[in-house]
Amino acid sequence: MRMALRRVFAVVAGMAVLGMGVPAASALSPDDPRDCTGDLGADTPSYVVCRWLNTPEEAREAAMYWLTSGALEAAKPSEGAYCPEGQECLTEVTGEPVEGGEGDPAPEDHVEDDAKPECDPPGSACYVDAEEVRADEAAVAAAGESDTGKALTAAADARLRTWVSTELADDWKAGDEAYTDALKRVVAQASRPGVVGVRFTSQLGYNDTFTDTEEINRFVAATSKVLREAVPGKKLALHTVVPELACGTSEECRAEMRQKYPRVTPEQVETYLTSGAVDQLAIDDGLLGQYSRWKIDAEKAQRNQWLQVQARAWDAYGQIAAEDAGLIKPGGSPLNAAQADKTVAERVAMPLLANAAEVVNVWTRWQDAEGVAHTVYGKAFAANPTWDRLAKLDEVKPRLATFYDPASPEVDTATDVAKLAEVFGQVYVNLS
Repeated sequence: MRMALRRVFAVVAGMAVLGMGVPAASALSPDDPRDCTGDLGADTPSYVVCRWLNTPEEAREAAMYWLTSGALEAAKPSEGAYCPEGQECLTEVTGEPVEGGEGDPAPEDHVEDDAKPECDPPGSACYVDAEEVRADEAAVAAAGESDTGKALTAAADARLRTWVSTELADDWKAGDEAYTDALKRVVAQASRPGVVGVRFTSQLGYNDTFTDTEEINRFVAATSKVLREAVPGKKLALHTVVPELACGTSEECRAEMRQKYPRVTPEQVETYLTSGAVDQLAIDDGLLGQYSRWKIDAEKAQRNQWLQVQARAWDAYGQIAAEDAGLIKPGGSPLNAAQADKTVAERVAMPLLANAAEVVNVWTRWQDAEGVAHTVYGKAFAANPTWDRLAKLDEVKPRLATFYDPASPEVDTATDVAKLAEVFGQVYVNLS
């Protein structure tokens, strides 16, 4: 409960900056037996509400039931093997015992099998040995001299939680050589001090890189496996879109979205977390304007999406991030102060307030094919109401992340990173 309350403290405090209060209906009656506000410290802000899911008395009754009713005895696993009805099961161990323990030399007749697993289809990149891509000191040092390496160093020095962001899907599709070379570059940067993880793909299943979910699953499994082994301890992340979530209760909408986007169904996306392939799943808000024909406006679509995420309890398996590129415009955000307040509250604060996302990834700059910079801030970080409003969310700053491309700086790497660190607690640095 303490962890949940700590999270509520930070989020609600941040919402206060936006002028968003806790609804009056959520207040508890002083006589409510589930009210545990009195158990909080004397310095707890008045707007924080505490409520027992189970009162101490209820928890005690449940514990006594399990201890005194014989229920624990009945809950013990049964002896012997479990055999499905109609099937034979192994009931005793046969054959010669295997001698030797952990650390003992292998038997004289043991033969190492170093062959790589068969790939389907043959020739595709389904497996890379971590030893082939693991970075030594020289490779890590060389990576630090690149533009990406310098940006990662600057971000770490600015006390930003720093990720390497890249796209490995195209390299995986291109075959073993391209995939292995790309992994070497990623691992060298991810092995540098201050880097917490790797985001290895974006728009997974939504774009046309893959043709079916089986191919997607092979890519995710292979990439997760090699990165887990080559950079142990680093977090892994991916980004996608789940259009069906925003439909809410509209069955017609859900059916159409499932047919139109079969590779990004909620069930498919959930497997990336439940399988342990990634530690962070970023879900995009970019499609929220396309539901009007079902009488679902953008605000309701977003609310539907995050209610669905919360209900599915995906945060039990990994960190959920909301991702939004809706604040960037050519030359900077044109919103006035009132519009900025409303938009930032809806697009940035709401996923946190809904207790559905733990991080919000906010795009602050993107350069299109014509070289036009789409930004939140004005030229060279000139102030505007939207940028100013983001900067005032200091209480939830550790939960705000952005992206930085060292190949396309606004001013220069040192200046850019310092400015981003004033507003954000985390950054994804593009591998250039």
